[in-house]
Amino acid sequence: MLELQDLHAYYGKSHVLHGVQFSVGKGEIVALLGRNGSGRSTTAKAIMGLVEATGSVNWQGKPILGKKPFEIAHLGIGHVPENRDIFPKLTVHQNLLLGQKGKGIGARWSFDDMYAMFPRLKEREHTEAGVLSGGEQQMLTLCRTLMGDPDLIIIDEPTEGLAPKIVELVAEYLQKLKSRGVSVLLIEQKLTIALSISDRVLVMGHGSIVFQGTPETLRADSQVRKEWLEV
Repeated sequence: MLELQDLHAYYGKSHVLHGVQFSVGKGEIVALLGRNGSGRSTTAKAIMGLVEATGSVNWQGKPILGKKPFEIAHLGIGHVPENRDIFPKLTVHQNLLLGQKGKGIGARWSFDDMYAMFPRLKEREHTEAGVLSGGEQQMLTLCRTLMGDPDLIIIDEPTEGLAPKIVELVAEYLQKLKSRGVSVLLIEQKLTIALSISDRVLVMGHGSIVFQGTPETLRADSQVRKEWLEV
């Protein structure tokens, strides 16, 4: 579905990504791992048209590099950024409503689905999003993106700052996406969640992919973990 070839990205004169190359298949969870500053978030932004980039990004066989972010979103790619980006003065329900494309007719996900997955959001349905806890805001951002019915969702550090029980909920949520045919590119630092739910893992270092393989292969490769992941 998603294929990157020789992707380079820049912030002004700073060359951040160096020939990134990988793919994400239909209904597949792919984890993109690496230390802070390795280029993971920049990769997500390059896919979404948020940074200057060269190379090739193909979505369902068609090039999307150079398109505007809203055009890419309407093609079926959802992006959950690390900073959450909720609308603080709008209620939970209003935030979810803004995530819908058109009237939501024929979409895989409904308000009831969101509230069933995260009952806490149902309890806070009419509460302004700005007063939610960090975990609740993360749930809301994930659900708002899903309301747009994407075929691929790019999630940047979804478990950052969350309590262990909420982390487990997020893992269950991502597996539920897969069961409904949604592909996931998971940008994560926590090895535990990434290795437990991913079909494949990528490790990034200095703006390049330095490892591709299964979770089992990465578990067995202590050298890669030590050099590129462990603090």
